Amino acid sequence: MAVKIRLKRMGAKKSPFYRVVVADSRSPRDGRFVDEIGYYNPVTVPAEVKINEESALQWLQNGAKPSDTVRNLFSKAGILEKFHNLKNQK
Repeated sequence: MAVKIRLKRMGAKKSPFYRVVVADSRSPRDGRFVDEIGYYNPVTVPAEVKINEESALQWLQNGAKPSDTVRNLFSKAGILEKFHNLKNQK
């Protein structure tokens, strides 16, 4: 099963709110997911991002691939740098 970390769109029309979820790559964008690891609200200034670092790192170590937007969010939060440091230590 190919697992992806991606955004699930929530919120009303013209006011998006996203949840960062771990889902099977074959499931639809707003469909079934395995785990919810955070959220992203681009409407607020500045954009509000909250991600559970421990579970994000765990999923990355287990082989989950982040989408482009999630990869950007992770790099701004410093999660990708921690992941690469953990990977290089082994």
